[in-house]
Amino acid sequence: MNLGEKIRTARIAKRMSQTDLAKASGVSLRTIQNYESGARLPKSKSTYARLAAALDMNEQVLLDSNAAFILRTSEEYGDRGARQAWELVEDFKALAAGGKMEEEDMDEIMRAMQDAYWEAKKNNRKYVNKRYRKEESSEV
Repeated sequence: MNLGEKIRTARIAKRMSQTDLAKASGVSLRTIQNYESGARLPKSKSTYARLAAALDMNEQVLLDSNAAFILRTSEEYGDRGARQAWELVEDFKALAAGGKMEEEDMDEIMRAMQDAYWEAKKNNRKYVNKRYRKEESSEV
């Protein structure tokens, strides 16, 4: 179950409209609609916390490994990095949807893709916008 499905299912179980959830979580109605349709993911962990609180559920239920990956990318590389991570995850989902791959195998592939991504980013720091670079003064 993806994030949008989790939010929608929990919202309906609580007998809330999208407008009710938007007001309770402090997130705009359009954003709630985007989350439920799968068009977007929250950009910050605090948004997951606000949604979970409004839905009276554990934040970890909403925050799966894909979401954690995208949040970590956003923290490291800003909105552009998060958008690229989102596209990567969506492309992978489309690839995996066509077959009958075991979930453990898909998890392993996702871990390998994440490791390859982070390794490539580490090796290609010169291409990262300066405002997203961490201080590298200790590395000489």
